[in-house]
Amino acid sequence: MSDIAITGLLVLSLFLILGSGVWIGLTLSGVAWIGMQLFAARPAGDAMAVTIWGSASSWTLTALPLFIWMGEILFRTRLSQDMFKGLAPWVQSLPGRLLHTNVVGCTIFAAVSGSSAATCATIGKMTLPELTRRGYPEKMVVGTLAGASTLGLLIPPSIIMIVYGVSAEVSISQLFIAGVFPGILLAALFSGYIMVWALRNPDQVPAADKKMTFMEKLSESRSLIPVVLLIVAVLGSIYTGFATATEAAAVGVVGSLVLSTVQGSMSWSTFRDSLMGATRLYCMIALILAGAAFLTLSMGYIGLPRHLAEWIASLGLNKAQLIAALAVFFIILGCFLDGISMVVLTMGVLMPTVQAAGIDPIWFGIFIVLVVEMAQITPPVGFNLFVLQGMTNRQLPWIAKTAMPMFLLMCGAVALIYIFPGIVTWLPQQMATTR
Repeated sequence: MSDIAITGLLVLSLFLILGSGVWIGLTLSGVAWIGMQLFAARPAGDAMAVTIWGSASSWTLTALPLFIWMGEILFRTRLSQDMFKGLAPWVQSLPGRLLHTNVVGCTIFAAVSGSSAATCATIGKMTLPELTRRGYPEKMVVGTLAGASTLGLLIPPSIIMIVYGVSAEVSISQLFIAGVFPGILLAALFSGYIMVWALRNPDQVPAADKKMTFMEKLSESRSLIPVVLLIVAVLGSIYTGFATATEAAAVGVVGSLVLSTVQGSMSWSTFRDSLMGATRLYCMIALILAGAAFLTLSMGYIGLPRHLAEWIASLGLNKAQLIAALAVFFIILGCFLDGISMVVLTMGVLMPTVQAAGIDPIWFGIFIVLVVEMAQITPPVGFNLFVLQGMTNRQLPWIAKTAMPMFLLMCGAVALIYIFPGIVTWLPQQMATTR
């Protein structure tokens, strides 16, 4: 059979099995087994057992459940709720006022979470009722939250960066460092949009609360200290070389447990719920990763990645055209798959082509995270849209429409990191030279 026929058969199998309601991880394993059984000489059962065990027992992957658990602890304790109280006084004087709490809150929480869905749910739980009660337009409240919560994927620690690092065999610590400036850039773009909107629609922005002195603002900000300490402990231990990403994740879990206990918001039920929530989420991700690893092996035996790379090379695309084509490809793919599935499904096929084109794998990792962020707010499979639908009881198309300006800003961010790649690569290079 030709490569096109084999690819078509596997893609058809993938969508048929997914459409029947089978879990994504099992679907990927099933498609891989079909490919191995029909088009490869190696026994499918032996290959599946070895590959799934190898991917599930990866030491690098240990950071993933720990970061997820840290996010779950923060989500269920008062540490996250105190953030709004600490942030509000500082944004009152900006155009758009308290709408900026969505952006700043998501930026801060992203630095201790790693999940955009967790960031959306946690910050939304604080800001949605408060901003709506104060009279801010619902479309701006929901839209800015939808966009800003995707920072949970870009600002380290990031679950998707760990998945990419494992799949593409790239340093996770370097990826974490590379995500800092792009994350700040995207947050600045979101806040800039809020300011422009507020200046054009001053009548829709509620009046500011009573003015506070600088010392009063500092007093209100005391509630931010625990979260800031946690960020410093996690990211500081990575950037100084004191800890690996996995060890920093353990530091984050212990720190969040200690802080929430000292604060008095940790109970046995909270501890149990956070642990079970993290276990369920990690098991889902691990199953997807295992299935994708087997699918990557299967495609390797069939020869599809090599043939795809040769086909793309034969098109004669320059670097800019390749990046633009991949951006469109991932945005379309994001309409049907979640971010983790997108990464693990495609890296085995795309990395040889990306490396042949001379694209820095660290830069490409941040590019992937940005386009996966876009997928979080594109229907029909936009995880953040689902979270917001559950919190607002609004229809999915309405939420997606409110998030469209944020989607366009993300497209602008992709263009900026392509034109100025140093936004991504400068900090990892500096950290590498100082060690």
